[in-house]
Amino acid sequence: MTAAIGELAGDLIGELGYAGLVVLMAVEHVFPPIPSELVLPLAGFEVGRGNLNLVGALVASTAGSAIGASVLYLLARRGGRPLILRLRRILRVDEEDLDRAERRFRRHSAWMVVLGRMVPGVRSLVSLPPGLLRMPFGRYLALTLTGSAVWNTALIVAGQQLGSRWSEVGGVIGPVAQWVIVAIIPITAVALVARYRRKAPSAG
Repeated sequence: MTAAIGELAGDLIGELGYAGLVVLMAVEHVFPPIPSELVLPLAGFEVGRGNLNLVGALVASTAGSAIGASVLYLLARRGGRPLILRLRRILRVDEEDLDRAERRFRRHSAWMVVLGRMVPGVRSLVSLPPGLLRMPFGRYLALTLTGSAVWNTALIVAGQQLGSRWSEVGGVIGPVAQWVIVAIIPITAVALVARYRRKAPSAG
């Protein structure tokens, strides 16, 4: 399966260049079996070979991420939970996943949108609660672009540096990304509590 996806991604990027990268990243958000951990290092490999420009690859991949994430946001916002659950087989999400994502979004809305772009298997899911709970689209898009740009840069540059060994990137960066999220969320929560206490008026 991975080999077939890698071949498809290589063909699309080879034939369409930046447009192929946009398409792959947009579809990757809506259809999770096409992983960015495979597509982006491959794009980095093509950058290293001189077939793509680094800045162009970053812009194209981030634009594709924004398009795919926006589609999911709008599906959730316009169709609500009933539509998302009807599409659950395509989106690879069940009601329990959706409930859990909504609870986390209520507690860490901005961080969830940004950091969720960096966790394999979560990128599609984090687009749904903002739509269901009607986060302003401008804010959602800004957060999505931030998280996607960081993630895309890391994987493209890694693929560029590894050259012909680009396929090894996904096996390393995926687990690292998950540990980063586990570490950052509690640290962020503590920082927010401390900030709130500093701003709260002193009693008496």
